[in-house]
Amino acid sequence: MEWFRIKRDIPFMRYARIFNVISLVTFLIAVGSLATRGLNLGVDFTGGTVMEVAYAQAADLGRIRESMARLGFSDASVQNFGTARDVLIRLPVKQGVTSAKLSELVMQDLRKADPKVEMRRVEFVGPQVGRELFENGALALLFVSIGIVLYLWLRFEWKFGVAAIIANLHDVVIIIGFFSLFQWEFSLPVLAAVLAVLGYSVNESVVVFDRVREVFRNRRMRGLSVPQVLDHAITATMSRTMITHGSTQMMVCAMLIFGGETLFYFALALTIGILFGIYSSVLVASPIVMYLGVSREDLAKPEVEKKPGETGAVV
Repeated sequence: MEWFRIKRDIPFMRYARIFNVISLVTFLIAVGSLATRGLNLGVDFTGGTVMEVAYAQAADLGRIRESMARLGFSDASVQNFGTARDVLIRLPVKQGVTSAKLSELVMQDLRKADPKVEMRRVEFVGPQVGRELFENGALALLFVSIGIVLYLWLRFEWKFGVAAIIANLHDVVIIIGFFSLFQWEFSLPVLAAVLAVLGYSVNESVVVFDRVREVFRNRRMRGLSVPQVLDHAITATMSRTMITHGSTQMMVCAMLIFGGETLFYFALALTIGILFGIYSSVLVASPIVMYLGVSREDLAKPEVEKKPGETGAVV
């Protein structure tokens, strides 16, 4: 399906080094922020108190957040849990205050606005559990990256696998760098968004690389140089890219605008990841493939001239 078709190939590779410098600077800023500022880890990773409360009618989440702010928990996570009447509250660890005492203070403040509010359960998530979640998330990220490299190596060639994983890790570092630079809360939903972006970004790289392989194997395009092949492959997939990413971005923007605080950072991570995923597939992965010296022989076996009397097909 195509909305449009560009007749002349756009010379992306002509400006590859300029965009590579931009990518390198952005990457270094993200790494520098992570090294100096770190991440603003949520309760999922640092530990804290988790409370489930129930209302007789639909809960006013805004009022509950104001209540938490009055108690000194401006970074508390407040979201609906199951129904509009059930609310899940995550509070960070507060020195000198036990989980039981903290839940009692919260319930006293909530009952000032609604005496009928009930506490269903209260749990304490220790820092050790949060550390294990963080380590498991990092391992998941590592295994996903290794799987991507192996998949692209087997489907195409090792140069494509190396280029794709560098581009995808570029996206991951940029997303995490944004959360570090602006000190947005990094929670389990954000980690899930990062892993989703990895799969989403590699899909775009596979589409471009698949078209590169087709062009290399096309006998009518043997005269094209490697930069010209990459330019043609990227240009040929632009309509598909706009349809796919445009529709996905509309859905993510709907979550970002209307999803409330619960989905805000999850949708924000996806938004950043989708935008940089398009950029990295075109202007990071493709130039790296070119720098690694990809050639027609890597993807298409050279033709063997048939000798007189031979009837075998030309490879």
